[in-house]
Order: sequence, then C-alpha cells, then structure tokens
Amino acid sequence: MKTWKKVLLGAAILLTALVVLGIVVHESNKGVVAVQTGKAQRQGLASIVSASGEIKPKTYVNIGANAFGKITRLYVKEGDRVRKGQLLAQLENVQSSADVAATKASLEASRTDEIAAEANLNTAKADLNRAKADAERSRQDWERAEGLYKAELISKAEYEARKATGQSAEAGLAQAEARVAQAKAQLDSAGRHVAQTNAGLTRASDVLQKTVYAAPYDGMITNLPVREGETVVIGIQNAPGSTLMTLADMSVITAEVKVDETDIVNVKLGQAAEVTIDAVPKKVFHAVVTEIGNNAIVRSTGLATSQQASASQEAKDFKVVVTLQDPPEDLRPGLSTTAKITTATRSNVVTIPIQALTIRQEADLEAARAEKGSVQAAAPQKGASKDKGNTEVQGVFVIRDKRAQFVPVETGITGTTDIEVLSGLKEGDEIVTGSYKVLRTMKPGTSVKIDNSASKKEESS
Repeated sequence: MKTWKKVLLGAAILLTALVVLGIVVHESNKGVVAVQTGKAQRQGLASIVSASGEIKPKTYVNIGANAFGKITRLYVKEGDRVRKGQLLAQLENVQSSADVAATKASLEASRTDEIAAEANLNTAKADLNRAKADAERSRQDWERAEGLYKAELISKAEYEARKATGQSAEAGLAQAEARVAQAKAQLDSAGRHVAQTNAGLTRASDVLQKTVYAAPYDGMITNLPVREGETVVIGIQNAPGSTLMTLADMSVITAEVKVDETDIVNVKLGQAAEVTIDAVPKKVFHAVVTEIGNNAIVRSTGLATSQQASASQEAKDFKVVVTLQDPPEDLRPGLSTTAKITTATRSNVVTIPIQALTIRQEADLEAARAEKGSVQAAAPQKGASKDKGNTEVQGVFVIRDKRAQFVPVETGITGTTDIEVLSGLKEGDEIVTGSYKVLRTMKPGTSVKIDNSASKKEESS
C-alpha cells in the first residue's frame, strides 16, 4: 500500500475515534450542571444593622424671641463658642426701662406711705394708753364720790360732776380704741399697696429682662438667622424673626439615624455601633445606642404615623440615636452619617455564605424523592403551614457523590456576607453557592460539576 493511502487511512481512523470520544463525553455530561461551591466553616459572626442619618448635638435649644422689638446689639456670630450666662443679644428697651423706673418710684412711695401708716398706728396706740389711764382715774374718782355722796359728805352737784368726768373718760377710751383700729387698717392697706407695686415691678423687670438674651449653658452658636436692626416677633413658631439663634452643646455628639422597620426589633439600648461621617472619610467613630424611637416615621413624608389621619402601607423607619464616644471638635450639626449597629455576635459557629440559602416547596421535594426512589423525609421548617403542598422549606444544596442533595437547615443571626447555621450542616460540608440561576432552578439529586473559576475571577477583581 502506498504511503499516502496509509496516511489517509490513519487520519480517517483518528477522526472516527475523536468523533466517538466526543459523543461519549457529550452523553456523559448530559444533565450535568456547572456550579460554584463553598464550604461550611466555623468563625465569629456579627449581625449588623446599617442606617443613615445626620449628626446632631444631644442638647440644643432654639433661642426664640420673648418680646417684640428691634435688635439693637448682637454680641455673637455663627460658630462662636459661648459660656453659660454670656450675653448673646439685646433688644430695644426704652419703654420697658421707663416702666421699671416708674414702678420703682411708685414702690418707694408706697413704702413711705407704709412707714407713715405705721407711725400713725404707734401714735394711736399711745393715745389709747393715755385714754385708758384717764378712764381708770376718772372711774376711781367717780367711785369715791359715790361713797362720799351716800355719806352726805359732798354735794350732789360735785358727785354729778365727777360722774360726768368718768363718763367722758370712758368715751375718750372708746374713741382712742377706734383710732387704733383705723390706724391698723391704714397700715394694712399701705402694706397691700407695697405688695401690689412690688408685683408690678416684678412684671416690668421681667419684660425688661426679656430684651436681654444670655446663654443658658456652655455651647456653640450653630445658627444665627437674624441681624442687628431687624425686628423680631413673639409667639409665631418657626416664622422668620421668631428664632434669634440656635445654641448647641457640642460636648455630647449624637448621630440620629433612621432604621428600617424590619430591623428595629433587633436594636436594643446599649448596643455598640460604628459611625462613619461623609465629611470625615476613612475614619470610624465608636458609639453606643442611647435612644430608640417608639413611633414609626413614614419614609416618603418624614411624618410620624401618629400625625397621619389614615393608615399607610408605605415603608416606615424608626428613629435611633447613637452617642459618639470620641467625637472630634470640628464636627458640625447636620453632617451626613452612617451608623452600623451590632445587634448580635456569635463566636466559633458554623456559617455559610448567605447566597447559598434557597427555598423549595415541600411538594417539589417529595416529587424529587419519589423520582429518585428515595424514602428519606425532609424536616419542615419550624412554624410551617400544615398544608405540605404549600410548605416552604429553607435549605442548601450539599455536594454528595457529585450530586446536589437538598438539606433543610435552621439558621441563626445574619452577618454581612455569612449566616449562622444552627442545625442541618457540619463544618467542612461543601455546598452550592452559585450561580443564582442554578440555585433557583436546580432540583435535588442533580449531577453537578464544580467550576469555581468564575468566583475566583470575581474575588481577584
């Protein structure tokens, strides 16, 4: 046989062998699904609730106008740090100062009248004492004259004269007692006038005091919407001219964030948190939860549900306040912030990637077991419905003998990328983690081949 015929025959045989090998490989790979896998491993786990909000001082006050008038002097500017009692602003006080001066003068006059009334009372008391002495002496003369008259030692005219003198002294005593009572009434009236005028002075002084504004505590002026010469008004909340300035105590800084209603049940007072501030990049501040709101806030309107007349099915948040433990001095209220609150921690527990978890219907699992001839029963999830056809079973696909077997699991806390497994798996079990499409459609018992190249590329990128 010629050489070229031998070469042609060899090529034909090789081609036939390749075709047969391809058919065999194709048939062997028929029904095999490429999956990505991971392993159940022991590690520490922390459940974290993330929420955004803004920086706020724990204590701040909007200093509002207490009187109507023009601002004659502003002693501070925005950003100034002030001490308790330091003057902040002065309103015009011509009329109030005049009222205080006039009331003080009236008070002095009332006190003078009180002193005069007291002196008059003392004089009346002295007259009363003298009248008592005269009445006693006249009464004794009258008694002696009566005895002498009965003994016929004095004339009737003398007796009647002494009698008249005694009666006159008794009348003088009654008159002196009446003057004392009158003087007491005048003194009481003068005292009441003093009290009335003193109350008027307190009122006028309060009006005058409301034209001067002092810092109630140490802090920083964070907002100053008015200027000297402007007229302020009283009694209109949040209206222009009703708020002079905002004073904030920057010694205690908090982050007020809004936590989703599905996460608020896990947030407790005293839990640790990590706060990041957009204006201070690459720095994490430690904090602790100090306040949890009890009223839901509608996310779209920012109003509390108690302020709405009708129920709403919109997404809701709850206010949570975390107090920063080491705030820098240059923080400003209103800075955007994000708080990550650690709601639970576990150490040395079995964990799996969150994406490995999947849900299957109990009826589908029964059908798959019947198809494979398996009699193993899957344990339904706690609290599941009695209707097996509609029961949802949470679990993962475990690689066993190159097949993906569905294993129900009970889970615990959820971390950032992993979730705790309480039962169903042991450390080292290889589980299917992707792809999402495969996990959603794969049936129990499916033949698989492991291809983790895609996940490695994602990790390296």
